[in-house]
Amino acid sequence: MNAIRKYLIASVVLLSLGSLGFNRLFKIEPARVEGTNPKLDKIRLQPGFKLEHLLSPSDENIGSWVSMTFDDKGRMICSDQYGGLYRLTIPAAGAASVKPQIEKLKFGKGVDTLGIGNAHGMLYAFNSLYVMVNARVTKPGAVRGPGSSFTPRGSGLYRVQDLDGDDQFDKITLMKEFVGEGEHGPHSIILSPDKKSIYLISGNHTDVPPMDAYRLPKNWQEDNIFPLIKDPRGHANDRYAPGGWIANIDPEGKKWELISAGYRNAFDIAFNETGDLFVYDADMEWDFGLPWYRPTRICHVTSGSEYGWRTGNSKWSTTYPDNLPPVLNIGQGSPTSLLSLRDAKFPAKYKKSLLAFDWTFGIGHIIKLKPSGSTFLADREELFSGIPLPLTDGVIGPDGNLYFLTGGRRLESDLYRITYVGPEETSAKTIVGTPNPLNELRRKIEQFHQGPNPAAVAMAWPYLKHPDRFIRYAARMALEHQPVAEWKDKALSEKDPIAATQALIGLIRQSKPEFKSGIYTALLAIDNKALTESQTLDVLRAYELAMLRLGMPDASMASKIIAKFDAKYPSNRMNMDRALSRLLIPLEAPKVIERTLKIMETKDTASATAYRVESATSSADLIMRNPQYGTDIAKMLEKIPPAQQTYMATMLSAAKNNWTPELHERYFKWFKNSFQFSGGRSYVGFIDRARKLALKNVAENKRTYYDKLGGADLLSANGNDVMNVDSPKGPGKQWKLEEAVALFDAPLTDRDFKNGKSMYAATTCVRCHAIGSEGGGNVGPDLTNLGTRFSKKDMLEAIINPNKTVSDQYAATQFMLRNGTSVIGRLTNQDKMAYYVSQNPYAPDQVEKILKKNVISLKYSPVSSMLPGLINSLNAEELKDLMAYLMAGGSESNAVFKKK
Repeated sequence: MNAIRKYLIASVVLLSLGSLGFNRLFKIEPARVEGTNPKLDKIRLQPGFKLEHLLSPSDENIGSWVSMTFDDKGRMICSDQYGGLYRLTIPAAGAASVKPQIEKLKFGKGVDTLGIGNAHGMLYAFNSLYVMVNARVTKPGAVRGPGSSFTPRGSGLYRVQDLDGDDQFDKITLMKEFVGEGEHGPHSIILSPDKKSIYLISGNHTDVPPMDAYRLPKNWQEDNIFPLIKDPRGHANDRYAPGGWIANIDPEGKKWELISAGYRNAFDIAFNETGDLFVYDADMEWDFGLPWYRPTRICHVTSGSEYGWRTGNSKWSTTYPDNLPPVLNIGQGSPTSLLSLRDAKFPAKYKKSLLAFDWTFGIGHIIKLKPSGSTFLADREELFSGIPLPLTDGVIGPDGNLYFLTGGRRLESDLYRITYVGPEETSAKTIVGTPNPLNELRRKIEQFHQGPNPAAVAMAWPYLKHPDRFIRYAARMALEHQPVAEWKDKALSEKDPIAATQALIGLIRQSKPEFKSGIYTALLAIDNKALTESQTLDVLRAYELAMLRLGMPDASMASKIIAKFDAKYPSNRMNMDRALSRLLIPLEAPKVIERTLKIMETKDTASATAYRVESATSSADLIMRNPQYGTDIAKMLEKIPPAQQTYMATMLSAAKNNWTPELHERYFKWFKNSFQFSGGRSYVGFIDRARKLALKNVAENKRTYYDKLGGADLLSANGNDVMNVDSPKGPGKQWKLEEAVALFDAPLTDRDFKNGKSMYAATTCVRCHAIGSEGGGNVGPDLTNLGTRFSKKDMLEAIINPNKTVSDQYAATQFMLRNGTSVIGRLTNQDKMAYYVSQNPYAPDQVEKILKKNVISLKYSPVSSMLPGLINSLNAEELKDLMAYLMAGGSESNAVFKKK
């Protein structure tokens, strides 16, 4: 059985070397030594650290754990995602046995025995256990997962107390009920730096509950003139501003204050040593390849901050002055835990860093913060990584060691401990940093975010033109908390162009129609000739907000605005052209359609490198860390969509007038051409929805013609997929080995050769393997003689479970680099100076060069370069035809294709 797996992923040349020869040739250490612990072997650590495996909750049948905290006695409390809470007494590091004592927590003494669990976040503080429950109440007997029988309490923040001192919790108090649940529901909860209050965070499927105070004024709107297209596959289509949010409360939950919002699904928050708050926000992986895609990122949570998540394609650009930019773009992934290392018993170089967990790709990112003005920038390293390693939560224990969990979604769950045992000096003492002068200035201004204050306008106004973006933002927020009458006239008469722009944005956000004429007049008075590109973008955003909140300018005013900006378009600068298109297309500038089409017809060189230079992780490096999620990345990097063209095509769908037949021909031909590119799951659907918006602006008697010209015949009925001759009809399913094998109890006869050949292409086998005269990929071996050597069961097992046994001749390799990161890919060659690594099985000729002087070690990855789930789009008959094609070696004359 192992032979078939080796055959499918090993080339003939490398097979001739044998395992020993291959290892010696490339000098790679084996992935695993017989007798070692596979739960430890799959994880790579920075030098000097020691890893211990403490417990497997799934092996103990107590669920899949996702959150943890320590109580005042140094015991760990953990929660199953779908079950109850458990208390652990953990032996000290270095003890003979590391297995914890486990106690399933019970609640109540005859009064309230319902219990509590399903926690995405927990905190022990103020002699209480605070629990962020994320669940929908179910009736007794409704089984939801291992270790649970029912869900007694719905989403909300609960306080659990031991009032009689018997070391058992006996009182559960609901502090606030939340409307929202699931993986975008209520999440984490942490203690404030002064240990006097609590901060908590919820995802964008959780409504903002009524608050007693709002640092971010409650005047949020969608605020995007870009034509709204909701996710074609339905995700978050009923969710609107402000998205995920962060609140601060007192220990009793008597006062709730909204601190920040505009996140997608940030799971956790953490304070660093200076008392600054940070969040690790999630991306929308279905948006890969689209101009509004935003990678996972670390954001600095300042008072009243807004980070611009909006539904569908309406996510704000980081250039918008009414939101803030991230500290660091990390890249694709699924953020879970974020914690500060200030309390860790680690070397000093780590203690001013954060640690961010990525569930999807199994990486513990070290976020090395460095002050930048009143905020921070950051670099990234890897403290540890594993394949697979679905990280859920982490915490620094009372002993200064790092504890972390894996699991979630009922996956195999484990508890680990990391200690530092290297030569560098360590200290368990918590470091306390001092904010720099600009950071302190920003905090001083933020004191005016708490409501009306007679001193606010005079204090904040000079800082509207400060060079630091976070300080300008804080100053505008201070104005918005004051009565408008105190600063309206000052905003309309301000002569400094930078201060005027920020003040007018604040005034526009009050959404008072009677200000419309004065605001447009004041905007036109801003002299932008000496402004930088960033400052000009702020001015353009002010116009956009005015059109959205106050209404379009009258014809006379519109002509003046067009005259001021028309000659600047196109500028051949990405963000500037996007901003100008959002101004000039709604205003129907005379030549805007033709100019926008020229941008759409200009080769986009920026998109091809964006996924390398704009994020801390390389998209290609993630493919083999988790091929199940990496498949879309692999396809996108093979045929990257032109993001700027896509943006302009979508914006141009709002243009109703001034079209000619020649312009429409060029426009709709672009749509048809765009379907050749690959992106995330929603890429095709977004393009099709933009195409359909554009069709509404075509004469009714020409819609059928332009519909076909724009590629309608290429698409599925719902417009979400490109349907070519190789596309499966489905419906597909998550094929299990037993189900697939059962299809072949009877001999294969009377199969469809043409369909089998199409399914061979549809499942992308053709990209990596040759069979007969088809294919020619060099990632995998020739499959022509497969059917003469192996059974159907062997073949199906290798297809469905490619990672079960990975031949070292064709395994991926993990390179640990001196800069604290790692690279994973298939080692294809080396010379005296460098290794050459192929990371994308769909584009094997794209090779990454890694200098040997930068490499600390190499190790085989347990992940096959053959991606899983390739047959999940097939129905039973299509799977039979594919298997017949493989067994026949691609020969139509084989008996399995003879008709009765």
